[in-house]
Amino acid sequence: MLDRQVIDSLFPADLPEPAELEQKYPPRQLPEGAMVTRLGPSPTGFVHIGGLYVGMINKDLAASTGGTYLLRIEDTDQAREVEGAAEQFGRAFGYFGLEADEPEGEYGPYYQSQRETLYLTFARELLREGKAYLCFATPEELADIRARQEASKAPTGYYGRWAIWRNATDEQLQTALDEGRPYVVRFRTPEDGDRRVSFHDAIRGKLQHEANRNDVVILKSSAAALRLPTYHFAHAVDDHLMRVTHVIRGEEWISSVPLHLQLFDALGFERVTYAHIAPLMKTISGGKRKLSKRKDPEAGVDFYIEQGFPAPAVQYYLRGLANGRLAEMPLEQALSTPLELGEFGVAGPLVDLVKLEGMSADYIASLTSPQVYDQVLIWAEQFDPELATVLKAEKDLAVKAIGVEREGVENPRKDLRKWSDFGPQYGFFLPTVFPLIAGPTDERAAALNVAPEVVTAFVNTFIEGYQHLEDQPEWFNQIREAAAKNNFAPSPKEFKKNPDAYPGSIREASQLIRVALTGSTRSPDLHAIAVVLGQDEVLRRLRSLAG
Repeated sequence: MLDRQVIDSLFPADLPEPAELEQKYPPRQLPEGAMVTRLGPSPTGFVHIGGLYVGMINKDLAASTGGTYLLRIEDTDQAREVEGAAEQFGRAFGYFGLEADEPEGEYGPYYQSQRETLYLTFARELLREGKAYLCFATPEELADIRARQEASKAPTGYYGRWAIWRNATDEQLQTALDEGRPYVVRFRTPEDGDRRVSFHDAIRGKLQHEANRNDVVILKSSAAALRLPTYHFAHAVDDHLMRVTHVIRGEEWISSVPLHLQLFDALGFERVTYAHIAPLMKTISGGKRKLSKRKDPEAGVDFYIEQGFPAPAVQYYLRGLANGRLAEMPLEQALSTPLELGEFGVAGPLVDLVKLEGMSADYIASLTSPQVYDQVLIWAEQFDPELATVLKAEKDLAVKAIGVEREGVENPRKDLRKWSDFGPQYGFFLPTVFPLIAGPTDERAAALNVAPEVVTAFVNTFIEGYQHLEDQPEWFNQIREAAAKNNFAPSPKEFKKNPDAYPGSIREASQLIRVALTGSTRSPDLHAIAVVLGQDEVLRRLRSLAG
């Protein structure tokens, strides 16, 4: 083992000792049983719905136990960092209410790239104690080791006889240092451990896994300007100094627990509690698979923001995936009822967009028209500026439109599932964005299969006698009268009996008025629409259809 003086010379002279850091980052003064949790997104990619799911769980458990929820940006792999990823974290976590409880504070910094001194201190300490060593293996040597392992069907990795610098002499190490060869610092895996390791998972109970045998890199190349750690080492140092109590993460990390426990023990840190969550799944033909951020648009958090899914509805849905009993509760109760680790399943829950849209529609239906207007405007200002301009100019009209068949009714309309639905569902109310029906041959009117000359005659008859009546039956009776004058059958049944005798029935007649006013054959109550539009706009649209 290298002399302490040589080891210390490899590090900055003003590096603090471990005891100083223990004093600088003391145990938190929190209630008994309080959880300190963290989410550690990496800017090597954008956060996806699975990350949001894990973050929601971490934040909820910390809050319900009187603890603290942290966000730690794990940006040590700077070569693979994706431009804009860190900004997307802020956008996603802000939209869904997952901001850190401690964005700044005495346990920071909260970017790993700003915590270099802490990692160097503990890497130096492991070297001093012989629990780590310098490795000067070149990329070519490592590639050769791997090739020979694969050829002999040996497990790949840097361990045992393959760890060519593990038992290097002081003279060999000093020569390499004197030559200025770049090196990494590797963890010296204990040789006397069991081949299998048992540990307790807060969700899955007692687990067994193959023990770690690899002498993993804990500090990256000395040739780099910034001496950053690998994820495994950084996670141990940071979770200890930030006084994290529970590491709640995806099940793909279970295989790393043996290594992480080795690192905690070697560093003399108290072990954290691990809880591994089943991944979110998607139904496919013949079965299911993990939701993929490469294959599935709904895997990306930006999908939900850009589509305008209300944050409370998504939170409600995710909480139901985590603990099934919450899905049976009303939204407000489900959002305020704490999650329980003991109630998490080990099978991955299925993400069902249709179900989420239903929950979202239920939530929006519970809001007042002004509340819906405010949220649609916020969404539109970012994703549909043209609509936002119209909404601001026509606020009163938009609020009235939203209220059609929603305000003061027992079963409000649920055609708004997300804010982006506003344009397709309610845009026809806004004259400046509504495309008028261009005469009886317009394809929207022609689809009703009524002769153009009949359409013109019927609509003109309706216009000539039109009164903007408040009473719905009286208003609709005007359509019946105009239809009768133009030989439309009084009922679909009558038309079916003798189709050659009529141009259509009252159904086709009323649908012509509907198409003129809304551009579609599906809409809320016609009279309610006419009341919101006002007489002048109703007549303008009818004249356009008449041609």
